[in-house]
Amino acid sequence: MKLRVRFFASLKEQLGREVEEIDLPAGVATVAALRSHLMQRGGDWQAAFAEKKLVRAAVNQEMAPPAATLKAGDEVAFFPPVTGG
Repeated sequence: MKLRVRFFASLKEQLGREVEEIDLPAGVATVAALRSHLMQRGGDWQAAFAEKKLVRAAVNQEMAPPAATLKAGDEVAFFPPVTGG
């Protein structure tokens, strides 16, 4: 299954990329599983997506919980929590 994954704000800076096309292996079918898959790359990826890190996700420009199901062609965006004032 192929997805487009986007990284925003500090994640983009930390990972050195804004967008990536990813072919997911079988069994990676949720936002949480994708996050875990990316974390397994190690190094900056492990630090960026560590379980204790607050990272938000959107699927096709809609906020998505970790259990959200992914399908081929989806666009997934990861970004840190945003604060404003």
